[in-house]
Amino acid sequence: MRVLVVEDEPLLADTIAEWLRGQAHAVDLAYDGGAALERVGVVDYDVVVLDRDLPVVHGDDVCRELVAARCATRVLMLTAAAEVTDRVRGLALGADDYLVKPFAFPELAARVLALGRRSRPAVPPVLSRAGITLDPARGEVFRGSRYVPLSRKEFAVLTELLRAEGAAVSAERLLEKAWDEHADPFTGAVRLAVLKLRRKLGDPPVVETVTGVGYRIP
Repeated sequence: MRVLVVEDEPLLADTIAEWLRGQAHAVDLAYDGGAALERVGVVDYDVVVLDRDLPVVHGDDVCRELVAARCATRVLMLTAAAEVTDRVRGLALGADDYLVKPFAFPELAARVLALGRRSRPAVPPVLSRAGITLDPARGEVFRGSRYVPLSRKEFAVLTELLRAEGAAVSAERLLEKAWDEHADPFTGAVRLAVLKLRRKLGDPPVVETVTGVGYRIP
């Protein structure tokens, strides 16, 4: 998934980002509310992890903008305020979930994954097609009974292909969902990741190239 982490404490922001990248998500960072609004205006994020007390533009106002835009992006709001009234106020703004600091990183990752499922048409928690089974929560892939070790990018690409349920997924879409904002669209990174994915999944090949469109698992 493509995730935006908005947190004005750089160390915490970087730590959250690295943790989520370890779960095969593509993660961008913003350190204030103004930068967050700029990014959500140009990138289709699945989930925004949003600190509430932000400089430039308050987190409440960022949340209001996202809700007003009627986008499918889900918002996980972070706050140091543990009072029930504060949590209720955050949810009333339109946040989809609320997490109080300090928090456990495994819990944050699990909540992001759950919200990501809700940002698109409903899909089962375990994806399966053409003899391939992918468990996003465990980070495991099997072809039949054989475990398939994948890199983070290969795992993310396979997730998008399985989510498409047989439809072709463009290289641009894969780049948007599996790589962060620093990815160079002209490097051939998607083609290389698909090539490695095919090799690891083995024969018979299951990832097809649809000329002029992208890739699919029929």
